[in-house]
Amino acid sequence: MKRFALMLMVPALLAGCGPMTLAQAERQCFERARLAKQPRGEVSVGASSDGRTAGAFELNVSSDFLLGRDPAAVYESCVMQKAGEPPSRPLYMRPDWR
Repeated sequence: MKRFALMLMVPALLAGCGPMTLAQAERQCFERARLAKQPRGEVSVGASSDGRTAGAFELNVSSDFLLGRDPAAVYESCVMQKAGEPPSRPLYMRPDWR
């Protein structure tokens, strides 16, 4: 019985290793392309009612940006790697790319 249960689990585990859908790959790779274009950051400042202040700073810089890689090339190669097929449209033709 244990062997049968294991045989049922193996395909489920291997499914996570295969290529993802094109839409999933495009979403993940779009974020990587945005970071290749420029770093992203966030600054937070706050104060409490008793006068204490607090601050935080976060900066995301990708190696693609530091190496000067073209965001469109980063996007295309990322989608090909994750989905096994080219993007449905080039990065610069996406309406959400600025």
